[in-house]
Amino acid sequence: MSPVFLRFAFLVALAFAAATSSTRAGATPLPEAEETAVRQVIVAQLQAFAEDDADSAFATATPDVREAIGNPGRFLAMVRGAYPMVYRPAGVAFFKPQEDSGTVLQMVQITDDDDKSWIALFALERQPDDTWRISGCIVAENPWRSA
Repeated sequence: MSPVFLRFAFLVALAFAAATSSTRAGATPLPEAEETAVRQVIVAQLQAFAEDDADSAFATATPDVREAIGNPGRFLAMVRGAYPMVYRPAGVAFFKPQEDSGTVLQMVQITDDDDKSWIALFALERQPDDTWRISGCIVAENPWRSA
């Protein structure tokens, strides 16, 4: 595995640990305008997947992720193969994002076509132009069901 991919995987694992830790002393809520901006990036990526628009989906990722993956076609193929629930969700619900040490963690509940529930944790980083880009995503089956 490439060192960039290993770094990417480490960052995703770190983001997941931070989001699930009960001692998240450094995590703070985002202002409403920033919440909206973060969600718009994720929605834009999901919309690009729905339209098989590899270029637009790839553009929502950070430069480091784009460098690690290489090109839009490879990115779309990776998501389609490894994250089908993210590639074609039947439904999504956003939780309140949290900022921790400059990274925003946005948890999203995803329902797939088989009505199976998943939790996706997106890590986003602010770019020099003040936009948000996705630096990683980890997905786990959601064992909790609403009543």
